[in-house]
Amino acid sequence: MDIPATIVKVVKTDEQWRQSLTPEQYQVLRKEATERAFFNAYHDNKQAGLYLCAGCELPLWSSEHKYDSGTGWPSFWQPVASHVIGTKTDFHLLYPRTEVHCARCEGHQGHIFKDGPRPTGLRYCINSAAIKFVAS
Repeated sequence: MDIPATIVKVVKTDEQWRQSLTPEQYQVLRKEATERAFFNAYHDNKQAGLYLCAGCELPLWSSEHKYDSGTGWPSFWQPVASHVIGTKTDFHLLYPRTEVHCARCEGHQGHIFKDGPRPTGLRYCINSAAIKFVAS
């Protein structure tokens, strides 16, 4: 699956998002919810393949960069390419966190933490509801 060099934004109304996503996907991708740890589709998936944004199917994550962080969510040490994601500061808790979202549809993926493995030292903690897995 090819990674586009240029990202063309996907823009939909809130009603269009509600119609195209499951209720859980809508809550995670559009309302920045977090699914339950360990009770999600991909936290322990060990198959080879790509993880696409559930909102727009842009390839974001690869099984080559996935690891078991022990947190109960799919964790990656880097995206498939730096331009496929965006970040912003999230103040939903008592301290700021870095949110990661899809660069094409701006769907909330999860958060980035600085406790990941080498070579990046980052942990992209991603909601399974925000992604679709395609085996290779």
